[in-house]
Amino acid sequence: MGSVKEYFSNLGSGIASLIKGMQVTGKEFVTPKITEEYPDNRDNLPVADRFRAILTLKYDDQGNHKCIACGTCERVCPNGTIKLDTKMVETWDGKKKKKLDKYLYDLGSCTFCQLCVTNCPTDALEFSNDFEQAVFTRGKLVKHLNYLPEKEEPKPTPEQIAKLQAEKEAKLAAAKAAAAAKKAAAAGEPAPASAAPELDEKAKKALEAAAGDPEKQAKIRAALEKAAQLKAQKAAAAGNNQADNN
Repeated sequence: MGSVKEYFSNLGSGIASLIKGMQVTGKEFVTPKITEEYPDNRDNLPVADRFRAILTLKYDDQGNHKCIACGTCERVCPNGTIKLDTKMVETWDGKKKKKLDKYLYDLGSCTFCQLCVTNCPTDALEFSNDFEQAVFTRGKLVKHLNYLPEKEEPKPTPEQIAKLQAEKEAKLAAAKAAAAAKKAAAAGEPAPASAAPELDEKAKKALEAAAGDPEKQAKIRAALEKAAQLKAQKAAAAGNNQADNN
């Protein structure tokens, strides 16, 4: 008698378990499907905006990027994914400037931590969500991010050339005046008069205050000459602009 009771008890619990399982299965019949038909839906495949697939260098419509080759991204990368090759170029005013030559990025060792993006001082980097990066060899995972040719340094305008020339002439005049003042001071003679412009009250007082220091007087006169040259240059530029407008 006990075995019959146990049999029907087990049968009832089995049927209850079957009904519960069928309820779960029945819900899945009416649940919307989430399976993506990739690659058939490649053209309109929804990818999250925050998905990090590959590091890219931002280019504008004119083909310019904002990387200044500072090397911050290379230093903060935890596993050496980024390697920058730089070069030194000379600008039109004779100064040296470091520029980007090659920006190499190894996708195979990237952990997508985004430290390079968040630490970039010029906001030149970003992660795209282009996840289709499968290749057959590891060497193809090394990406050359600055794929466009690097542009040459811009040529100076006539105003910039004139300003640089005026600054050079002012420095040369100041050096000559200082040398003459030192020579006169060594010989015990008064400092030579400089071809400075007409002095205002403030300049006269400054020269009077430096009466006992010929070298200081020469520096003051050189500064006055430079100010006069820059003023004349600005006036000439303003005249040219007015003539062009007319």
